Amino acid sequence: MSNVQQATKQVDAVVVGAGFAGMYSLYKLREQGLKVQVYEAGTGVGGTWYWNRYPGARVDSQAYIYQYWFSKELLDEWNWSERFPAQDETERYLNHVADRFDLRKDIQFKTRVTAAAYDEASQRWTITTDDGQSVSAQYFIMGTGGLSVPMLPALPGIENFKGRIVHTAQWPREGVDLKGKRVGIIGTGATGIQVIQTIAGEVGHLTVFQRTPNYTIPMRNPKYDDAARAELRAQYPMLKERVQRTFAGFDYDFEDRNFFDVDPAERQRILQRLWDDGSLNFWIGGFREVFFDEKVNAEFSDFVRQRIRERVKDPKVADKLVPQDYGFGTRRVPLETKYYEAFNRDNVLLVDTKATPMEEVTAKGIRTSAGLHELDILICATGFDAGTGALTKVDIRGRDGVLLRDAWAQDGVRTTMGLQVHGYPNLFMTMAPFSPAAAFCNVPTCLQQQVDWIADCIAFVRQQGRHSIEPSAEAEAKWVAHHDELANLTLVPKTNSWYMGSNVKGKPRRLLAYAGGAGTYRAKCEEVKASGYEGFVTA
Repeated sequence: MSNVQQATKQVDAVVVGAGFAGMYSLYKLREQGLKVQVYEAGTGVGGTWYWNRYPGARVDSQAYIYQYWFSKELLDEWNWSERFPAQDETERYLNHVADRFDLRKDIQFKTRVTAAAYDEASQRWTITTDDGQSVSAQYFIMGTGGLSVPMLPALPGIENFKGRIVHTAQWPREGVDLKGKRVGIIGTGATGIQVIQTIAGEVGHLTVFQRTPNYTIPMRNPKYDDAARAELRAQYPMLKERVQRTFAGFDYDFEDRNFFDVDPAERQRILQRLWDDGSLNFWIGGFREVFFDEKVNAEFSDFVRQRIRERVKDPKVADKLVPQDYGFGTRRVPLETKYYEAFNRDNVLLVDTKATPMEEVTAKGIRTSAGLHELDILICATGFDAGTGALTKVDIRGRDGVLLRDAWAQDGVRTTMGLQVHGYPNLFMTMAPFSPAAAFCNVPTCLQQQVDWIADCIAFVRQQGRHSIEPSAEAEAKWVAHHDELANLTLVPKTNSWYMGSNVKGKPRRLLAYAGGAGTYRAKCEEVKASGYEGFVTA
């Protein structure tokens, strides 16, 4: 018997993940009358905002663009409380969406997809779950997110620690009692920064193990009253269109002028104005040359370094917190709230792990080359296997039984617009490699665009009386070459980061996100659709 015949359940589409992309995929495909089954490993909806409930977890895109646009009623009835909402508010919003559109009836929780195999004879996928279920679907959509496979530090003896170890992406719903405890945290990326600034005043002692300091931007986070919300709602139609055309899917975009065409005094005024906005505007709303021109990047970098030093009392500590060996914006730029002031506290110790490397974890704590740091709790803000991790963790087998992770390991990562892969008909992905959503986009903007494209593509296949669609090898090679050409024009590959896969041992070093901008990407996706999916093969 074939895998399809053995499958106990038949649906039109299986969607993996019940976050922003998964829920919207369910909504869009149900609109077409398709029977859809969503599988979600967690006990509730929310994706990132279900799993990442660590202290201080907060959105760093403005609430008024970090939302769905498909329903005017939803836009009218949901009231954001502040410019950058905390985790619990965003999770409540996504639960509201699930209830408002009756999505839960097609979501099976506490179920992890472990394998999927394509059957060429039936042109269907057989999807297997961790509880032994098997379901047959014509269309298979991986809405598993780009930052959803946590990485633990590869430290000898970590299993010997007698205290508690917790990864920020696996934070218990009931929380962790940190009051008065000796706490260590590994990692000072966006997540680590949010944790550190939040718990510094609560713990007995905090030891921060930092490998690479970050450039950051101070967050300005005003509360919203009814008048402010009414003003924002009046702008929603404009914002809905605006975010589709900008580089990073935000409501702001780069200056039309070139950096060195502006006189030095005016440049400084512009930088200060962007800085004072208290958002990512300073990074992706200033001058585009920050990504391409080392001299421009150096001016941005120096500006931020000076702002950091102004806030740290001890010059020696400031030296550790100020990035020196890479340029601003070539790594993920976090927003922060009194992060640097945490290091002015007597109960906070900054450990530079490049100067004094971590050697092992003992029963009592972490031993560096300089000695033992005794801990009660160890927090790992050590990031994710970004972009590819959630896709390669599942045994996805396409034509001729070829395993996706083996194909990528042998030939390098390949996708067509980060939406499909040659040799895997009817497999669709969101936030996958070689799309802006992989790193350089306000996630809801790009995920909604990708899901809209996927839904339209499926509708096209059905309208044509066909059963499957995939990119040709030639179209895929063309997209990969285009992606690589743009990536190599930027300064990003000069810096080690999760953008480049550098945080995962043995992972090939390559920029995962499309650097052409969300607006350009959308236009290219629309061109493909308007051409009748030229470069794609239907059967």
